Amino acid sequence: MATALEKPPVVAERTPTARPRSGMRKYWHLYAAISPFYLLFLAFGLVPVGFSLYLSFHRWDGLGSMEWAGLSQYRYLLSDSDFWSSIGTTLIIWALATFPMIFLAMVTAVMLNSAVRFKNVYRFAYFLPNVTSVVAIAIVFGSVFSTNFGLVNALLQAVGLDQVAWLNTPWGIKVAIATLMTWQWTGYNAIIFLAGLQTVPSELYEAARVDGANPVQTFFRITLPLLRPTLLFVLVVSTVTGLQSFTEAQVLLQNTSNDSTFSGGPGHAGRTMVLYFFQQTFDNNDFGYGAAVAWGIFLVVVIFSIINWRLVRRRGED
Repeated sequence: MATALEKPPVVAERTPTARPRSGMRKYWHLYAAISPFYLLFLAFGLVPVGFSLYLSFHRWDGLGSMEWAGLSQYRYLLSDSDFWSSIGTTLIIWALATFPMIFLAMVTAVMLNSAVRFKNVYRFAYFLPNVTSVVAIAIVFGSVFSTNFGLVNALLQAVGLDQVAWLNTPWGIKVAIATLMTWQWTGYNAIIFLAGLQTVPSELYEAARVDGANPVQTFFRITLPLLRPTLLFVLVVSTVTGLQSFTEAQVLLQNTSNDSTFSGGPGHAGRTMVLYFFQQTFDNNDFGYGAAVAWGIFLVVVIFSIINWRLVRRRGED
């Protein structure tokens, strides 16, 4: 029986514990370490993109004050025959360059995958055009496709054919630009296809050989279906880069026309969308309309990238 003289139980005093710091305060030094990339991206990526969108609603020559134009720049863009002509030129050059390039890259990757010796040497040799200056490549190809002293016309004459004015005719200009782009990107995409080929299990090929499949059947029944994600990546990247081609046509054709630096050669046969953008912006000093053209190019690239992605993915699902 408890008495009045009994002491109450002693309760241990709790020492206050420090509150855990939030994620931002705890890892501030890590955020500070990666902040330069985001600050540079903000300064040279997001801010210029936002300003170009703002500029597309104004008229500005680059020096005076801006004048609000609203949607008039975009309305004129939709009716601008030169802009639509540049889209057609770009699509033709893209088609002439992309499909042969993907075929050659696939064949090159299969050959590299089956090579026994000097694999690394071959990979370096095929990848070298992609890291070479585009300006230097365009200057060399300008000599190769020269009308009077070009290597291509020399080969044509050697087999008894007539010379072709490659850099002075509409289709010759497009073929020359597409050939340059094909030579530049074939090795790069071959390395990507090679990486995809090395992920295909060798057991599948062994089983196919046991079943009596020939190399062609093995390629179309095993290799190509398993390379579909790689093919999708190559096609989308080739679409994005091909539809934004600029340096190839600008350097290759800069001395073939007296009209403008960004005219795209005689008859504007090589004037791509980006060349037209530079012509409106820096030749005509119409920065507002140039910004509207840039956003039109962005929309075209997005649309065709989505179309290619859906076509390849749908075939893969079927």
